[in-house]
This record gives sequence, C-alpha cells and structure tokens, in this order.
Amino acid sequence: MRTPLTDQDMHNLAMNHVGRELEERGFEFIAVNSKLKKYPQFVCVDKNQQRFFVIVKAVKLPANPHNYDVVWMETFKKHAREQEAKVLYAGVGLGNPDDEALPLYLDEDYLLEYNGIQVVETNLN
Repeated sequence: MRTPLTDQDMHNLAMNHVGRELEERGFEFIAVNSKLKKYPQFVCVDKNQQRFFVIVKAVKLPANPHNYDVVWMETFKKHAREQEAKVLYAGVGLGNPDDEALPLYLDEDYLLEYNGIQVVETNLN
C-alpha cells in the first residue's frame, strides 16, 4: 500500500536537500529545528564564525518555491539583525512525477525544483 507524505514529511525531505548543501559549503550546524512553521530551520556558522539563520520552505509543485511572504520576512530580518546573523532562504518544490494533483509517496520518485540557497539582504530599506 502506498503511503502519502504528510506536510511534515515533505518539510523533512526539503530540509535534507538543504542540509546537504550547507554541509558541502562548509557550514557548521549550531541548531536544527525540523518542526513546521518554526523558524529558522538551521542556525549555522561559516569558517569565519558568521552566524546564519536558514529558512527552508517546502511547497507542492506547481506552487513556486522561490516566493516567500515579504512582510513576514521583514520581521524575521529584524530578528536576525538583532542577533548579528545573516539570513538564507531555501525554497524547495516537490511534486509527484505522474500527476501534480497526486501526493508524493513514501519511498517513491518525486520531482524536485531547487535552485539552491538564496541570500536575503538584512540591511534596512
């Protein structure tokens, strides 16, 4: 029997893709939070000890994973500035390869739309 992925499962799958990229880029993880709608998902530092808050957003395709709530992001950017951290955003689109109306299933192939991690400027406008 096929088991559909829950929203939390899709979020965890997206976090796995982003986490691997962060590791490949040499980031060291300070904290990881995999709960839905709890931000940031990753707190990490680079080789210069600069702190980064990484936001991971998983969406079901055909929704655009690269769009985020700009108003909410302004609040988050303020928090990052207060913590002397930089903000990174990773939008991950996941879809069923057979039909976009179908869910993703556990241990089955899926479509992935991921353009990598984006830097979100935290400077005041």
